[in-house]
Amino acid sequence: MSRYINPFTDWGFKRLFGQEFSKDLLISFLNDLLMGELHVDNVTFRDKEQLAPTRDQRGIIYDVYCEADNGKRFIVEMQNKWQPNFLDRSICYACRSILEQVDKSKKEKEDAYKFLPVYTVCFMNYNPKTEGLDKFRTDIILADKDTMERASDKLRFIYLVLPLFKKKEDECESDFEKWIYVLKHMEALSRMPFTAQKEIFKKLEEYADSHRLNKKEWEAYENSLWIARDNMACMAAAEREAREKGMKEGREEGLRQGMAQGMAQGMAQGMAQGMDDAKKSNAKRFLAMGLSPEQVSEGTQLPLDEVLKLLQ
Repeated sequence: MSRYINPFTDWGFKRLFGQEFSKDLLISFLNDLLMGELHVDNVTFRDKEQLAPTRDQRGIIYDVYCEADNGKRFIVEMQNKWQPNFLDRSICYACRSILEQVDKSKKEKEDAYKFLPVYTVCFMNYNPKTEGLDKFRTDIILADKDTMERASDKLRFIYLVLPLFKKKEDECESDFEKWIYVLKHMEALSRMPFTAQKEIFKKLEEYADSHRLNKKEWEAYENSLWIARDNMACMAAAEREAREKGMKEGREEGLRQGMAQGMAQGMAQGMAQGMDDAKKSNAKRFLAMGLSPEQVSEGTQLPLDEVLKLLQ
């Protein structure tokens, strides 16, 4: 059994970042993530389930949804496997949080659409090849296309592609990099690094220690672990099936192309041979008529040495 829980199971992620008793971890992570940009002293967890405004629409459930003491709202999502249009889904989640803030009862019309910024942070524990994210961290803001100056601070998206984080323990410089290193490798660690450098990692070690789970917590974690393993197995099987299908289709297409190319080459060679035979036949006839080899070569476009061979 691993000493530390897998933080990217549904239960493990919410234990570390979505519980009142462990919210110091979330606060510290957000401050390190946005170092030099803002500082959070406290957070209040909001209802993670947002019901749809009408019956014909779908509700949404956030992994972690909270409001900081400065009023800014944070959506923290964890995605273990590829999902079509995941970036679009994260935008939808952020927009729902904004719509939730619109107060239609305000008498002052100018305040009807006054809302607080929404930050969406997405851990992506897979390589999103189709999403256009080709680096570990991608920050998206609302900015002017030409000047790149921020136009509004109301929407912010941060995507963290964990497979693209390659730093080793001794290469981590910032506290944010230390967070990512620990989270990415936590399940395989035998000791918690950085505890002497940053106090919060001692708390992380305590909350992530699998030996400290009571029976109920362990059962919930183990169930979440099985679900994660099943999802990974299904994803691996789907990838293998797609790869084998692609290889089969590639072989068949290669065979078709090879046959077509062979036929085309054969026809071309046959036509060339036929034209060459026709030239030689004409050359023999012209020679029999008494024309000189030079005249025959010029008339049939056969090389002179080929014409001379016909005289032998």
